[in-house]
Amino acid sequence: MKIKYRPEIDGLRAVAVISVILYHSKIFISGREIFIGGFLGVDIFFVISGYLITSLILKELITTNSFSFMYFYERRIRRIIPALLFVMLFSIPFAWIYLLPSHFIDFSKQILLSLGFGSNFYFHYSEQNYGGWGALLKPFLHTWSLSVEEQFYIIYPLCFMIIFNYFRKNLGIILIILIFISLLLADLTSRHNTSLSFYFLTTRIWELCAGALLAVLELKHSYKNQNKYLSLVLPSTGFLLILYSIFFFNFNNPHPSIYTLPPIIGTCLIIFFSNKYDLVTKVLSSKLFVGVGLISYSLYLWHFPIFAFNRITKTTNDILINEIILALIVILLSILTYFIIEKPFRNKKNNFKFLFSIIFLSIISLVIFNTSALKSGFAFRFDKIYKYNNLDAEILRKKSWKNAGDITKEGFFRKKYYKEIKDNFIDISKTNILIVGDSNSKDMLNIFIENKNLFSQYEFSRFPFLFRENVSEEIDKLKKNKIFLKTDVILISDFYSIEHKEIEGVNKFIKSLKKEKKIILTSLSNIYNDEFSHKNFTRLTIFDYYLLKKNNKFVGIDENLTKEDQKKINRLYYKNRKVDFVKNINKTLKKISEENNIKFLNKEDFLCDIKHETCFGITDKYQKIYIDSVHYTIEGAKFLGEIIYKTGWFKIN
Repeated sequence: MKIKYRPEIDGLRAVAVISVILYHSKIFISGREIFIGGFLGVDIFFVISGYLITSLILKELITTNSFSFMYFYERRIRRIIPALLFVMLFSIPFAWIYLLPSHFIDFSKQILLSLGFGSNFYFHYSEQNYGGWGALLKPFLHTWSLSVEEQFYIIYPLCFMIIFNYFRKNLGIILIILIFISLLLADLTSRHNTSLSFYFLTTRIWELCAGALLAVLELKHSYKNQNKYLSLVLPSTGFLLILYSIFFFNFNNPHPSIYTLPPIIGTCLIIFFSNKYDLVTKVLSSKLFVGVGLISYSLYLWHFPIFAFNRITKTTNDILINEIILALIVILLSILTYFIIEKPFRNKKNNFKFLFSIIFLSIISLVIFNTSALKSGFAFRFDKIYKYNNLDAEILRKKSWKNAGDITKEGFFRKKYYKEIKDNFIDISKTNILIVGDSNSKDMLNIFIENKNLFSQYEFSRFPFLFRENVSEEIDKLKKNKIFLKTDVILISDFYSIEHKEIEGVNKFIKSLKKEKKIILTSLSNIYNDEFSHKNFTRLTIFDYYLLKKNNKFVGIDENLTKEDQKKINRLYYKNRKVDFVKNINKTLKKISEENNIKFLNKEDFLCDIKHETCFGITDKYQKIYIDSVHYTIEGAKFLGEIIYKTGWFKIN
């Protein structure tokens, strides 16, 4: 049995990798993302992999009546590992320069888990939404698909051999059953646990087995050679299905699921029915498509870390010519990697023991370096600048929110948290105040917890509440909790936004509970611009920007700040408020409070001194108040709580 080279499959690889790259480029026209389904290129790769791997296994089993696991895994190592290691090693200097400690730790975990063929598990359990903006800042998020394939390569050959040797006549039927079970599992899981369905092999087996089934059918029946009409029509049909999916599929559809069938069926039709007389086959077999297909693996490896570091550093700033230059860099690096790394390592003439020693040493180096990073993310890189403060928002956020449980990076509360709410209402002589809302309620809790001595007549606790969700269900969760019975006053603190319908939810909440509990509604907190650019960092707070770029020079370290610096920083915060948005939201909130006859407290009253054109961004001890554009540090909460006490802002009567 001889496997004939099929250039159209390399062309199909080109379609897959181009669609993925265009998706990650996030190209919008008139507010609409153009290649919204481009991520399905990965699914096309899965089908191709299943087809080619099964064809190779069948070839060896039929021609030699045996199978060499060692030779199989040697080929996989030669094909996958060297280029991956090269990209990882190349990325480290950029991570050293541009990544903050917590991000460096995450970067190192991505590499370590990728080396262990488990990055898909890491991204699932770290609750990384593949379609979210945060995902675009993770240099090796794309390795999740490599981990899925590598896991498939580990278990599939042995399973296939057993089925082939003992159930050969039913090989096709068994594959169909596996496809059906995996697709059913994917469809059910994607509706209840999108992340698990997206990242796990069990819900991707059907795509890989779809390709495997093609190889088996091709061996047994070769249908495509028996019907010339189908061979002329079906490849074009398949290509149209792929194009339709790339332009019109989106993450609002469950995926992978039955909604993913069009690109999978389209890929299968092209692979199985392609022929030299078909237009699609001719296009995919052209030198351009084949050339891109040959470097598709390197393109896939390079594009994501380069795009991620570009977004982190804002190098291109969405300027077209800069974006084009970036694309050319990706292509150039991919071509060089193909010829310098991929081809030599895949060449059977090159001694595998020697090549393996290079691979082994590279892996050991990566493991040692990235394991060392896990402790602190090499935080000492910033010690000369920050003595009292911290540049890293993730570290500050974890520290700041320790009083109030946890919240995921995508903003959704962990379900288990409802079972872990602490009943802090112990002293019956005090007024029990329950703060409800999203992460902004954590900030308000911190203000009072960090100033217990100033608000000793009150007890404070918090209940996570999502006003954007089904408010009736959320209210039921609250009322069933024992802390509700002890509550005297409910204080609402949230990041209200009209488009998420939180305001509508707040109104419904107040109307439902105002007869049972005293309710106080607080305003939307001030929102500040926090995306100041700097050559080494991104998403800086105004405080950080001032410290790093005062008069285009380093201030030195934060202990050098003076009263004059404090005034300038506070003035910068005042000037960089998002005034109109916050004002409009608060106007609506105040109207709701008046209609429901409840107290309304405007946070701007303690966040700013409007008369002197000042908003507080730095404490009297020169510590920064904000983690990001809206949330407070622990030091900030302490400082703001003191202002609240002195001004008498917090009034419940």
